[in-house]
Amino acid sequence: MKDPRDIIKRPVITERSTELMTEKKYTFEVDVKANKTEVKDAIEAIFGVKVAKVNIMNYKGKFKRVGRYSGLTNRRRKAIVTLTPDSKEIELFEV
Repeated sequence: MKDPRDIIKRPVITERSTELMTEKKYTFEVDVKANKTEVKDAIEAIFGVKVAKVNIMNYKGKFKRVGRYSGLTNRRRKAIVTLTPDSKEIELFEV
């Protein structure tokens, strides 16, 4: 089994993701090879919360060119994790 901190790379902090936090939905960038059950187990292990649902999105790498050299940026995978109503919230920022 993978280490939970290898599966969850970082939280995604955007205007839309901060609005979703009020609905107990948190957005994370995850490992490209991770599936929904691995993401769920990793979030529960790291933050000590109960996960109700996990939605995953894949992003292809963008085509970039520098002079005559061309290539693709890294592909990404993003997970939106929904917590159960009785679960505590995840503290992403220390106030």
